[in-house]
Amino acid sequence: MGEPINVPLLNLCSQNQPLAEELKAAFARVLDSSQFILGAELARFEERAAESVGAQHAIGVSSGTDALLLSLMTLGIGPGDEVLCPSFTFFATAGAIARTGAIPVFVDSLDADFSIDATDAKRRVTDKTKAIIPVHLFGHAADMDGVQRLAKARGLVMLEDAAQSMGATHGDRQVGTMGDLGAFSFFPSKNLGGFGDGGMITTDDDALAKRTRILRVHGGAPKYYHKVVGGNFRMDPLHAALLGVKLDHFPDYLAKRRANAAQHLERLAQCEHVAEGRLVLPSEIDGRSHTWNQFTLRVSNGRRDALQAHLTENHIGSAIYYPVPLHLQECFAHLPSFRESLPVCEKMAGEVLSIPVYPEMSEEQLDHVADTLANAPL
Repeated sequence: MGEPINVPLLNLCSQNQPLAEELKAAFARVLDSSQFILGAELARFEERAAESVGAQHAIGVSSGTDALLLSLMTLGIGPGDEVLCPSFTFFATAGAIARTGAIPVFVDSLDADFSIDATDAKRRVTDKTKAIIPVHLFGHAADMDGVQRLAKARGLVMLEDAAQSMGATHGDRQVGTMGDLGAFSFFPSKNLGGFGDGGMITTDDDALAKRTRILRVHGGAPKYYHKVVGGNFRMDPLHAALLGVKLDHFPDYLAKRRANAAQHLERLAQCEHVAEGRLVLPSEIDGRSHTWNQFTLRVSNGRRDALQAHLTENHIGSAIYYPVPLHLQECFAHLPSFRESLPVCEKMAGEVLSIPVYPEMSEEQLDHVADTLANAPL
């Protein structure tokens, strides 16, 4: 027998090492400049990132989590305010709300595509509701039509959590350009993955962009003169320079992810587990594009953990995003909505399993994943 085929969930070396000389040149440029806070490198990256997303402004920040927090601060969200957000998402969405002193109001998701259920959100609006955060989860644009109608009808500000979905589109608009503000992450595992924590805020509103930039540097405008309390939310110029190298390759990364996802879908559609409903494939909704930051299966017969063990035995990486919905997290036990039934979120948490889809997968690896899933004991 030959060597086993290994398929990690993500292989950062295979993406970053081919860029080593370009990345070293960017590092040397920043080193020679001695400009290590703000400056031209960050401004250059922000300009190019705004153009890539289709926004008037892009503001580089310290992390995707800080992009959410700073956005909420910019929008004036604070103690006593209620903010609608999905329960089935990464913790930072609700964590950022709580850190402003506002109250996260958890909303169920749509069974078809993991996005926030605007109908469920509508029934949770009160006179204290100030904002809504749709999350473009796993790389797929959320159902923005219903969210936008609700926000307009009830006068809510909207923050798009696009941390996982840079490059996804809803109609002719990219995610991060349909709300008042958009928040992105450059965590290393993202489609545009950086070299540590990093994030970005986008907007077409000049006043919001100006306020975001002021709050990014402790609220000082000019420096040492503070009318508001901000924080240290800056992106480092070195990180901006390194991300700028990868931004040139971003369209190619997305194209390869989409090709790999298409192959997964084609191969797995022929699998009897799918035909008989034991394995549910992700989908791309018409008019809403998917960038496949994750390829997330659902195992409908209670054997999700057994499938994950089977993949591990066959040297295939996988992950459960996310095992516990936010409305069931202990840190939110003080909220009236703690343990309220959100049936779709709870069902998803018990079924989801993400498998490799990263751009650098080989044909041999793609075949191994499909064959292993087809032969899984489900």
